[in-house]
Amino acid sequence: MGLYKFLSQVWKRPRDNPYYHNHLVKWRTQKSIVRIDKPTRLDRAHALGYKAKQGVVMVRVKIKKGGRKRETTHQGRKPGNLGKVRYSTKKNFQSIAEERAEKRFKNLRVLNSYEAGDDGKNKWYEIILLDTGHPQIFNNKQYAALCTDKHRGRSHRGLTSAGRKGRGLRNKGIGAEKIRPSINANKGRGK
Repeated sequence: MGLYKFLSQVWKRPRDNPYYHNHLVKWRTQKSIVRIDKPTRLDRAHALGYKAKQGVVMVRVKIKKGGRKRETTHQGRKPGNLGKVRYSTKKNFQSIAEERAEKRFKNLRVLNSYEAGDDGKNKWYEIILLDTGHPQIFNNKQYAALCTDKHRGRSHRGLTSAGRKGRGLRNKGIGAEKIRPSINANKGRGK
């Protein structure tokens, strides 16, 4: 069995791995966006395009689990009818994590991301970012396409893998009629 195959099998049941719990204990006390030296899940990172070279940056982002609240209206209603709580986000957590990383590191572009861990309160995602101004990146055939201007702000426009999933673009066939060209174009009927 090769190394990557072994790692992928270990991460299928991470809770059985004692090192996983040690990671989570350490990550809980860290800030919500942390730059890291190397990926935690090496097999997953390589499958998504990570290479250990200059210009490739890894970031771990912490996202709080649970629903999101809406603003309170002050116009005389029963508290139960305010429509304030029990709202979930329209985007998935992974897409939100990518957006936060790109907002923090403005000169970098999101290549891809994967889930690194979760507990009762938080989820952690590791995001692969590219410095498109670095010669090692724009001279590389695999990364050169991302250096063009049309890929600026990829995560905010839902062009990454997680963003496309949240927009429903992976669905085809029956039940997917209202999602193209976009969900907004069909009065929100796609979700």
